[in-house]
Amino acid sequence: MNIIQKHICRCLLQKCNSGNVPLSFVPARQATVLNWLLDKHRKSQLSQQPEKEDDIEQETIMVPRDYKYLYPEFLPPTNYRHRDRIREKLERQDMFCRRTVIEVPEFYVGSILAVNVADIYAPSKNTRFVGLCISRENDGLRTNFILRNHIDGNGIEIKYDMYSPLLQSIEVLKLEKRLDDELFYLRDCPPEYSTIPFDMEPIHLPTGSAVPLNTIKVPLGPRPWDKKWDIKNFKGLQPSNRVLGKRAATRLERSAKPWEEHDLMKQYRESVNDDDVETALKEVVLKTKKKNTKSQRRQ
Repeated sequence: MNIIQKHICRCLLQKCNSGNVPLSFVPARQATVLNWLLDKHRKSQLSQQPEKEDDIEQETIMVPRDYKYLYPEFLPPTNYRHRDRIREKLERQDMFCRRTVIEVPEFYVGSILAVNVADIYAPSKNTRFVGLCISRENDGLRTNFILRNHIDGNGIEIKYDMYSPLLQSIEVLKLEKRLDDELFYLRDCPPEYSTIPFDMEPIHLPTGSAVPLNTIKVPLGPRPWDKKWDIKNFKGLQPSNRVLGKRAATRLERSAKPWEEHDLMKQYRESVNDDDVETALKEVVLKTKKKNTKSQRRQ
């Protein structure tokens, strides 16, 4: 321990002893501003600009039911520790500005996409990759998705940030859903289940038709696997013929948590308030209407 660390420890001990507070209960310093402090500043006389009434509250906007699944990245994060209403609103504005430059189509885990990305090292200054979407996660500007393809006997996976400025276009070649929210188990499945030809022609769905659900169940390849996929209750996997030993069966029985299905507090903690979801989706509907109005005027 050097001199500076000793001095910091001595100051902390003096502070705790002066306030009769144990050292273990000293709160950690956070680099965030609480929401009630921001609201207090807005309502005070120090705020020079008066508050403007939001257009979302002035209009009665009906939010379609499918918007929650079409725009999942616009929803607030489920972890309450990461909630910040000011940051979320600013991020939504940046996402709308990005969507005016690039069209982000509707797609789900299991859809086949073709993505063009700017690449200064490529001869054409851009690269195109075709693959199966096996994951779509995070929220806001941190939203990303992973494409997987099997090329020359090797499994290739590329993660793309959806709102990255390097992204030039996203094209949906085949729109469909799968039984699971993540398809990482395709890493240990036969390669024909994740092989997509680069010259694949887009398959268009009829207007107004529902998104098809692909109910295929893929088999696992020979062991060893990246993870123990057969004990994770994936709906898109065929039942494995592996016989668990006594120790493995006991370990699996101990790790099982059947009560989580009925744990209301866990479901509450992992969900977002309906009012916050409705506010975010109303903003999406309003921005979409304005975008459509501007495009009609240009035509």
